[in-house]
Amino acid sequence: MLSNKHLIHYAIRKMHFAIILYFISALFVTKYSTADIVKPAMVEISVFADGNYRVELRASIEAIMTGINSKYRNTQDAPSAEEYDALRALQSAQLREKFITFESQLEEEIKLYFDKKPTKLQISEVIIPVPGYTKVPRTSLIVFQGKIDKQVKQLSWYYPARFSDNAIRVRQIDTENEKWYWSSWQWLRNDQLSKPFSLKEVFTEPALFSVISEYVIAGFDHIIPKGLDHILFILGIFLLSTKLKTLAWQATMFTLAHSITLSLSMFNIVSLPASIVEPLIALSIAYIGFENIFAHKLKTSRLALVFAFGLLHGLGFASVLADFGMPESAYATALISFNIGVEIGQLIILSSAYFCITYWFKNKQHFHNYITVPGSIIIGVTGLYWTWDRFSWAAIG
Repeated sequence: MLSNKHLIHYAIRKMHFAIILYFISALFVTKYSTADIVKPAMVEISVFADGNYRVELRASIEAIMTGINSKYRNTQDAPSAEEYDALRALQSAQLREKFITFESQLEEEIKLYFDKKPTKLQISEVIIPVPGYTKVPRTSLIVFQGKIDKQVKQLSWYYPARFSDNAIRVRQIDTENEKWYWSSWQWLRNDQLSKPFSLKEVFTEPALFSVISEYVIAGFDHIIPKGLDHILFILGIFLLSTKLKTLAWQATMFTLAHSITLSLSMFNIVSLPASIVEPLIALSIAYIGFENIFAHKLKTSRLALVFAFGLLHGLGFASVLADFGMPESAYATALISFNIGVEIGQLIILSSAYFCITYWFKNKQHFHNYITVPGSIIIGVTGLYWTWDRFSWAAIG
């Protein structure tokens, strides 16, 4: 147990320590609160839909020219402190004149990459504020401008650490369609190259071949393997007869019909909610399946029904395509390509079914009894189940 005397001595020692710590902290704070620190450069790159870019670099020109960067806690510690202070005292026009001789070096050392390929930077504008209080670094604006290929998908930025640390962000601008996209900031230290900034959100126009291949694959993918309802409808068409002519007529009517409504829907001329379209598509599958059991030849009424059902399926294709998204710069190309992909999928199903099944049945009655009837029953029952399930879903929704 400590005596009162010991407690008093202990309290005095603690007080002495607190006073010393306070003065050390005060000196530290005073030193760094009054220190002249070079701030990181702030970089904003704007990429415009018309194929132009603009780089806005906000930094201390005086620090850039004298090599005073972020490693100095106080600019007075730098070997070039006197030169730096002399530049800071200059009027805007005087500093601008001094900077002209340094511009080519800055343009050479800063790097801007489009799809990993460097582009030549060129200063288009420099705005230097008045000197003001010499102990407060002034921030100047240096602007670079140029052209950019509209196929470019990403850009990267490099700002030498010997100038300073820097923070960068990128925005994509489509003024005509009132679209903008800002990236998040990247803070770059240790002389590092930025991570790639995507330009796909607003700026990039996909190449023609890229659009065609992407949407052909999307259309095909919607049939095989994702379009089981469309596959069953196509197989329902196939099961009616062994004659290629019968198959060709039905396939033509179906293709013509769904191509019409797909196009009209994508151009916002015709529209029906999925809660109506999807159950009716399922009902069309059920009807085709059960009709095959009793029909033995192609009739005009059958072609009319296939055409009507094709109109429904086209609306179904349109909803999928709308969810997938359409490039505004190649809208018609994407639409046609998607439809081609759908047709390729359908042709593969029909040709596979014909050569794997129909080709081996020379007797039409045997084909009807052993292939058409059981296959159509499966298709019809499945269609009825989907109809009930989709109507139930629509009612709940």
